[in-house]
Amino acid sequence: MSENLKSDLIANVTTALHEDLGSGDITAALIPANEQALARVITREAATICGQDWVNEVAQQVDPTIQIDWQVADGDRVAAKQTLFEAQGSARSLLTFERCALNFLQCLSGTATISSHYASMVAHTGVKLLDTRKTIPGLRKAQKYAVSCGGCYNHRVGLYDAFLIKENHIAACGGITQAVQTARLQSPGKPVEVEVETLAELQQAIDAGADTIMLDNFNLDDMRTAVTLAGGKANLEASGGITEATLVPIAETGVDYISIGALTKDCKSIDLSMRFV
Repeated sequence: MSENLKSDLIANVTTALHEDLGSGDITAALIPANEQALARVITREAATICGQDWVNEVAQQVDPTIQIDWQVADGDRVAAKQTLFEAQGSARSLLTFERCALNFLQCLSGTATISSHYASMVAHTGVKLLDTRKTIPGLRKAQKYAVSCGGCYNHRVGLYDAFLIKENHIAACGGITQAVQTARLQSPGKPVEVEVETLAELQQAIDAGADTIMLDNFNLDDMRTAVTLAGGKANLEASGGITEATLVPIAETGVDYISIGALTKDCKSIDLSMRFV
């Protein structure tokens, strides 16, 4: 895990515990302070797991004496009723730890699971599936990590690490060529991607030297034509309303990438359960 992601992880957990704990866990305080317990966490449904480090960090911040025994790793596919980990320590601490830890694990595993599902659908092609910036606020890097655990890939992290020149940018800059040239001058070395809506705009983006060209809502025939026109001069990314029904036909056109907002914005949290043993 990168230091950048680790820093975000710690901040994520600190914020989540603050909103949950407030002035203290008054229900856990009903239990004698010296009471010890062993808890087991299972999944109630099949999933691709992600979030181990977030769970560990919750335990560390709640009570560093909590011991976590993982039986799976991030990226593992698990079956319903499978044990994910056991936690041992103060009964009070385990109950305070429970919801925050499971919230991270169920959310990130949900992202990894849908990513794994989509990736498996196009495994017979050479396409790479990309996430987008349509993420849960505050959890962007976490969700992008979960996407990679599910076998998909990350697009740009934010507005700072790559250019994505869209319709309004093009209009305000005075055209595709001008926008690409200005990008090269302002930030040499940064990837430059241009969104196009027609084959004529595609040719302009190729001629301008864009690294990647996003085909916005192209039909299948035009995508195949675009692949031929690009001829490897630029990477092609299909985007816009991608669904399970359209994913495979688009992948089979020969485009290099498909970006799918659903990987992060439509994820369904995995159903988990923690019980004292």
